[in-house]
Amino acid sequence: MARLVLFGPGYTGAHIASALQRDGWHVDAITRATPVEAVRAALVQASHVISTVPPAEDVDPVLTMFGDAIGKVPWIGYLSSTGVYGDTKGAWVDESAAPAGRRDGRIAADLAWQALGARVFRLPGIYGPGRAMFDRLKSGQAHRIDLPGQVFCRVHVEDISRGVLAAIRQGPAGVYNLTDDLPAPQNHVVEFACELLGLPLPSFRGLDELSPQARAFYGENRRVANGKAKRLLGWQPLYPTYREGLAAIFPTP
Repeated sequence: MARLVLFGPGYTGAHIASALQRDGWHVDAITRATPVEAVRAALVQASHVISTVPPAEDVDPVLTMFGDAIGKVPWIGYLSSTGVYGDTKGAWVDESAAPAGRRDGRIAADLAWQALGARVFRLPGIYGPGRAMFDRLKSGQAHRIDLPGQVFCRVHVEDISRGVLAAIRQGPAGVYNLTDDLPAPQNHVVEFACELLGLPLPSFRGLDELSPQARAFYGENRRVANGKAKRLLGWQPLYPTYREGLAAIFPTP
């Protein structure tokens, strides 16, 4: 039986685990509460390892604790971020670009997992059931940003699972962007979700009204290409744009 050790069974990790369990896999889900001895015992038996855990204070906690044992597992995967590309001023970027920008810890972790021979999946903003624009609109937390020309990619959580499973079936180790096909302004997503819900559009907000974290996010502008995953993994997004993804979630977000 194929055995996965999954570090970080949160929103995305749980979707990956469920997809593999439906195929008959054994999944050891590792949380902060899992004893170190139990983690090491699971790694000895593992055929695959996936980590969804981001760095903490610029240090990858999973590699710090278990990097020696993980390096002995035949197949390794790591969920990284397209944020490692930094701000491209709206230009397209692919896996050949050197990491840049403000996320030093994430970049270091990304490179460290690559050095172990991992399949590194760089992900943009993640959405899906229970984590979509519908929820933010209904809670009054959604807004439009007065920032013409700013775009970014996003990805449905199911397409992440499909990408990871595709990489397990075929494709060499390396970096893969798992993103949708349509980089778009956040305002377009808000407007489409409002249209589906029949809600009025929220007001515009300026950058000076946002938190420092949000201002840093909207200070980056990039389009991320996904052609490598399509060519080498045979992956195709089930939800190529936010429109298909939100329509599939509606009316039961």
